[in-house]
Amino acid sequence: MTTEPRKDVWASGDAYEPYVGRWSRLVAREFLIWLALPPGLRWLDVGSGTGALCRVILDCAGPRAVVGVDQSKDYVAYASGRVSDPRATFRVADAQALPFPNPEFDVAVSGLVLNFVPAQARTLAEMRRAVRKGGTVAVYVWDYAGEMQLMRRFWDAAVALDPAAQELDEGRRFPICQPEPLAELFRQVGFRDVEGRAIDVPTVFRDFDDYWSPFLGGQGPAPGYCMSLTEDRRAALRQRIRAGLPVRHDGSIHLIARAWAVKARVP
Repeated sequence: MTTEPRKDVWASGDAYEPYVGRWSRLVAREFLIWLALPPGLRWLDVGSGTGALCRVILDCAGPRAVVGVDQSKDYVAYASGRVSDPRATFRVADAQALPFPNPEFDVAVSGLVLNFVPAQARTLAEMRRAVRKGGTVAVYVWDYAGEMQLMRRFWDAAVALDPAAQELDEGRRFPICQPEPLAELFRQVGFRDVEGRAIDVPTVFRDFDDYWSPFLGGQGPAPGYCMSLTEDRRAALRQRIRAGLPVRHDGSIHLIARAWAVKARVP
């Protein structure tokens, strides 16, 4: 029997980085290559978190300005303290009610966030409202039900030991984290030229501890579940996951992380 479900916690940049932050930056680079947008644009990053996507935009996209918004004060403080580029600013704001009365951006993006927002269509509509006519809105989310393998391995083992954990599994909870539902959400909001693709990046862990220790940080659904367990049950989960991972002779573990991305034009 599981403990009571807890609200997903996303606030600690120090816990997020070793969990998925290091892999999200790899996805972000492929995402920007796919967008293929010219330099000199004004970008809005909705749910900017630790500033990972903003930093990749600054490094790779040649923006005129980047504004990151997040509802977590802790994340905004973390990003502000680590992104010193004068073109970037961060502010606390709700993705479902963006504080921009006019369409002042050329591009609005969101990385690994949309599924955690209660009103997903409203968030996309807000991103559309903030972007000028002909501009771009694009997002990406993890393929929780399929090839986001570090999480899929965790939840498959957790459910095998505790069937009630299925209710917490992101693959079950977030149906928009698949290509067709995500693209359909864009179409429902009224976007044009909706396109989608999978983005796969390698996730190579030095050893099992490199894989396992981020789940002890309590940041996000899987680590939150892990830390809600008793020590004995957590040890059993650890052993079951370890037994099923493809460990190489040098102790390293090679998995992949897939994200689904969608981009569209503001009519």
